[in-house]
Amino acid sequence: MQKEWWKEAVIYQIYPRSFKDSNGDKIGDIPGIIEKLDYLKDLGVDVVWLSPVYKSPNVDNGYDISDYKSVMEEFGTMEDLECLIREMHKRDLKLMMDIVVNHTSNQHEWFKKSCQPDEDNPYADFYIWRKGKDGGPPNNWGSFFGGSAWEYCEARKMYYLHMFAKEQPDLNWENPNVRHEVEQMMNWWMQKGVDGFRLDVINLIGKDQKFPDGKKQEGELYGDMIPFTHNMPQAHIYIKELNEKVFSKYPMITVGETLETTVEDGKKYSGFKEHELNMIFTFEHMNVDNGSNSKWSAERFKLSKLKSIMNRWQMGLQGNAWNSLYWNNHDQPRVVSRFGNDQEYWEKSAKMLGTCLHMMQGTPYIYQGEEIGMTNDYLEKIEDYEDIESLTSYYQRTEGMGEDPEYMFKCVQKKSRDNARTAMQWDDSEYAGFGDEGCWFTINPNYKTINVKNQINDAESIYSYYKKLIQLRKNYPIIVYGDFHPLYEESEKNYCYIRELGKEKLLVLCSFSEEEQLVELPDEFFGRKGITLISNYDKLIDLNNCIEDEKTVLLKAYEARVIYYN
Repeated sequence: MQKEWWKEAVIYQIYPRSFKDSNGDKIGDIPGIIEKLDYLKDLGVDVVWLSPVYKSPNVDNGYDISDYKSVMEEFGTMEDLECLIREMHKRDLKLMMDIVVNHTSNQHEWFKKSCQPDEDNPYADFYIWRKGKDGGPPNNWGSFFGGSAWEYCEARKMYYLHMFAKEQPDLNWENPNVRHEVEQMMNWWMQKGVDGFRLDVINLIGKDQKFPDGKKQEGELYGDMIPFTHNMPQAHIYIKELNEKVFSKYPMITVGETLETTVEDGKKYSGFKEHELNMIFTFEHMNVDNGSNSKWSAERFKLSKLKSIMNRWQMGLQGNAWNSLYWNNHDQPRVVSRFGNDQEYWEKSAKMLGTCLHMMQGTPYIYQGEEIGMTNDYLEKIEDYEDIESLTSYYQRTEGMGEDPEYMFKCVQKKSRDNARTAMQWDDSEYAGFGDEGCWFTINPNYKTINVKNQINDAESIYSYYKKLIQLRKNYPIIVYGDFHPLYEESEKNYCYIRELGKEKLLVLCSFSEEEQLVELPDEFFGRKGITLISNYDKLIDLNNCIEDEKTVLLKAYEARVIYYN
């Protein structure tokens, strides 16, 4: 397998609004990030993924961009961003910007001009406009944030498409002038010194131009647009064009967020020979605890299902494309609350989940606070939430669809994107060290015990454990380039697998249970003595000390152990 720097990297995501406030306005900012660069360097990460800092009305927390070449005032200035790039490069850190090109804000100059009814308007087709049908929208599609995916514009007497909020109109990628503007903008940023892009919902840029009605599920108000908007052939054409005119010109990293993708889709987007993207974010494993028709479910995930999904991606992309490895990000609840145990086994399960992910084939991502085991913040009432998706879905489902408000609120507590957007917990001082005046959103009350200050000098902390995981990746090429072989796929208590590179092998054992369990050793390891590289229990346990007989290993509650054989 060809070696690439981005395969060997570990990436840290910063959600700037909630990371560090430097000026007392209760909003995290770019100078605050600069203050913490030494912290990121000490942790050992290689790349910082910065969620959008562009000028924006903030309807969707910066994912509604009104000017791609300006910095949102509350985050700082362009000079601040240029300083960030310089300071990161001084520390051998790379910057991956988050960019949204499926849609813009309705405050973008392109959209304002597109709304004008002039016959010779060069921006008329920058967005997707259609006439209504039967006195209503062009079709029955529903947006991801609730309501119709179409909004009427009085000035043009037409509807425009918005797959997300009505303030986020979709760009018309059929228009070559749109593609040219996007290409020019990306090249402009690369010349500024950034090192790559995370491309938000990039697989949605191609749409079925017939815009047919979607199938309506029982009880749903709107039809399904996914078959006509996701992973369409045009998307690959447009991404290849971006690769030719931007990506191939630089030693950069490109990561595509791709909703509703299959392994076969993944091979097309990130295939080594496809000339599109380096890797993609998939969501299948993030839907493992969904209910019958949506993410709004309070159900506990089933481990065998999670393993089935992740193993299929590991095996399917192996040798053909590259995986992105993540448990959480700005759109997902905290992993230790979701797949672990954020009470009695908080520390053990946080370390176990890190081990399980970082030992797989692919590039691992750490979301801010994951390295200290930050948890969900279970807010007390719906009015406490800020996330547009959570609020829209709650009211649509309770008031429009008759769902039980109490149950739906439990779902919001568990799944809301706001769980990821509480203030970074730096220390146990007032406001968790986030800023001197408080935070734009809430601060998890457990910051008194869960914070960087408490962990950074503790050799047994979650933070120190993550440092070890990152260093192991740099010391052992097998963790990056080794083949993946799953074990015990039907088990509901453990996630175990083998990594293999030449004569080297790693045995990865991860318990997802509060109960002790005996795990059978694969035949190939009988009678062989391995070296425990990392464990979330005792330091470098001799494997043989934990063997009940010659063929089994006793795993404690939420135990993780990685054994190296050569």
